[in-house]
Amino acid sequence: MTTCTESVDTTAGEARITWHPAPRPRLVLAVSHGAGGGIEARDLQALAAALPARGITVALVEQPWRVAGKKVAAAPKVLDEGWRGLWPALTGPGLPVVAGGRSAGARVACRTAAGLGAAGVLALAFPLHPPGRPEKSRAGELTGAGRPALVVQGGRDPFGRPGEFPPPGAQDPYELVEVAYADHGFAVPKKADTTQEEALRTITDAVGEWLARLPL
Repeated sequence: MTTCTESVDTTAGEARITWHPAPRPRLVLAVSHGAGGGIEARDLQALAAALPARGITVALVEQPWRVAGKKVAAAPKVLDEGWRGLWPALTGPGLPVVAGGRSAGARVACRTAAGLGAAGVLALAFPLHPPGRPEKSRAGELTGAGRPALVVQGGRDPFGRPGEFPPPGAQDPYELVEVAYADHGFAVPKKADTTQEEALRTITDAVGEWLARLPL
């Protein structure tokens, strides 16, 4: 299917959605970028390439600050404002929408999912804490999302390794998948016992299987 790009006016500025439609979609996975890059991130591009064949339309979302060409991400409240403003466009196809993102984008998805009625939350490289500052935990954003959630985390992510995450509780269920040897951008060292291609396949397979089990 051919991709298409849609501009969306929000109170935080103009946002942009790049649609990767599935031939016979059953849901939309909307994923945004982090504070240090855009939708060209390897994990976002891998999902956009792999999931439409599984009946999942992927919407890659660019926040207004990124569309405006700024180099520094907006404040969290402004990021949330932009995400809420483009949500009607994401629900436009009339399908359930799973909110997602990588790093800062994952935090936005967690903070807004319940209020927007998202079907679930996908957190890629969730920044559990600033590097070297485990006492500054952001676990509450994840556990308080109020929606079924999947965390996909690199085994050597300095923003939080898989073993640092709190165990999911009955009131805040989430699943966590580790990408062995991967860093915050899901890059793996050349000498690792896995290849970059295998690492990305771990991500796309885990996300595809989780979405297939998600109650809609």
